[in-house]
Order: sequence, then C-alpha cells, then structure tokens
Amino acid sequence: MSADPQDTYAVYERQAAAYDATRSRALFEARWLTRFTASLKPGDHVLDLGCGTGEPIARWFKAEGFTVTGVDFSEAMLTIARKRWPEGDWVQADMRDFQLGQLFDGIIAWNSFFHLTADEQQDCIARMSRHLRVGGMLMLTVGPGAGETHGTVGTELVYHASLSPAGYTSCLEENGLRMTGFLAMDPETERHTVLMARKI
Repeated sequence: MSADPQDTYAVYERQAAAYDATRSRALFEARWLTRFTASLKPGDHVLDLGCGTGEPIARWFKAEGFTVTGVDFSEAMLTIARKRWPEGDWVQADMRDFQLGQLFDGIIAWNSFFHLTADEQQDCIARMSRHLRVGGMLMLTVGPGAGETHGTVGTELVYHASLSPAGYTSCLEENGLRMTGFLAMDPETERHTVLMARKI
C-alpha cells in the first residue's frame, strides 16, 4: 500500500486531534535541539516550519527564550496551537510556496519536510535558504536514503520521500548552505534521520 503526497493536507486536517493526543512530549529531540541552538542566543528568531500543534518543538524554543514563528498548512493543527498560545505567531502557509518577507536565525522542519516529493524538497531548501540570515541554522528530519515510503498520522497513511545524503549535500551547497551534521536513524531520537546545515 502506498500514500499519495496530494493527500497529506487532508490527512492532517482529519487527524489533528489524534495526532496531538499521541505526539510524544518526552523531548527525545532535545539533544538535537540543543545542538541546533548552540550558535544562537535567547531572543533569536526561529521558524518552526510544519509546526503542527506546537508540541513539543515550539514549546521547547519558547521555554528556552527564543522568538518563534510557527508555520503550518493545516488550519486544524494551527487551531490547537493558537488555543495553547493565543499570543503566538502562527501562520497558515504551505512550505512549498511560503514567502514570509523576513529572515530568521534558524529554521527547523521536524517531521514535516519529508512529506514533500524529492523535487519539492529541493525547491523548499532554496526557499528556506532565502529565509535564513548568513550564519543561520537549518535542521530537517529526512530519510536515511533516496526513495519514497509512507508513515502514519492517526489511523491514516501519509507520504514520505527523501534524497540521498549526497543529494542533500549538493542541494544545500547550491543554495549557500553547508551541511554540519547528518545522522541516519539515530537510536536516541526514535530512529529519526537528522540533517543540520548552516547558511554561509
């Protein structure tokens, strides 16, 4: 059985409450988040791209003193985030064509970027680079190798895709970014594959 990338939006709209109820708050991501922010300082502006309901990633950045803008294409997910943080900066936009008109000190797309097709990912990396200040950090969860697969949100399948590590390296370099970390299927993050880069 396979998943259609065009179905991702509808799946998240239907499954927002189920996703939020089951999303781990254990912060297994903390080691990578700490590494990501090592060159940032409290008050710096982080873009959480594919922020979902704000748990636990946006919450972590807020607790650490960073300014956060959360972007997601799902209004159902953002509705939950806005109820938690009415004063927050929550923007409905698609990572395939977002244009925010500002630069960020860091951009993170944890468990969101890999829903794009390979071609869309390359376009998105270029768009993210244009939204990063020089020296800014980028962190993505991707796949361990090139190909397409699927995951689940609630009870439904969702599309996943990835470039190869070399493909990411080339795409990043073409867009003024240098890879600073890549770990495939990290056992300390529930086997997520994590990529980090810096705008040069």
